[in-house]
Amino acid sequence: MEYTINKLAKLAGVSTRTLRYYDEFELLSPGRISSKGYRIYGQKEIDRLQQILFYRALGVPLKAIKNILSSENFDEQVALESHLSALLAKREQLDLLIANVGKSIRAMKGEIIMSDQEKFEGFLKKLVDDNERQHGKEARGKFGDEIVDRSNAKVMGISKEKYAELDALTVELTETLKTAFKQGDPASELAQKACELHKKWLCFFWEDYSKEAHIGITQMYVDDPRFTAYYDKIAVGCAVFLRDAVLIYCK
Repeated sequence: MEYTINKLAKLAGVSTRTLRYYDEFELLSPGRISSKGYRIYGQKEIDRLQQILFYRALGVPLKAIKNILSSENFDEQVALESHLSALLAKREQLDLLIANVGKSIRAMKGEIIMSDQEKFEGFLKKLVDDNERQHGKEARGKFGDEIVDRSNAKVMGISKEKYAELDALTVELTETLKTAFKQGDPASELAQKACELHKKWLCFFWEDYSKEAHIGITQMYVDDPRFTAYYDKIAVGCAVFLRDAVLIYCK
């Protein structure tokens, strides 16, 4: 079945302006232009729009989506299975957070006693699941299941104080990396400070640190579009900048 731009926009719940922008961005073009000049979208374009909207729902930037969908290795079925896993993980996270809020309300009413560890269970599980979704496959391939499982267990055991420390460290790392990137020199004092902060951040997840692993994971940030997308939210090109800075840092 074919759709005009107005009908497809209504069907997908997006604006015609969005579809026109996707065309200008070379992310989604109409299958053909009718004799009257209307944009016509066929099944191929409909399936591609579905993939785009799945990735957008998961917070992936348009540039990264374009790279993923344009890849020679892109497999639509594998992508859908990946979307399903990510959405199920999100649902599990929401269920945990809902349960956490419910427990907190009951604790405030004096109906139950809630430990400090319980107060952070939902947040820590979200942290582990997000990390697994973003980095799990590559990390397990590079470091093995046992190391990754121990890392996840370490995160789940983080205390209230350590959780607050990690949260503050993440903010400091992001801001430092953003400012260092604007300076443009991976060897600068600020860039090297960002590397030190990144090392500390990694050590919240890793049981053992090594320079080789530090270099390896920042190279993965560059090689895999999903990693690149995360750092592109800080600044486009930030993954390459961090990789180059870490190479200098680890010397």
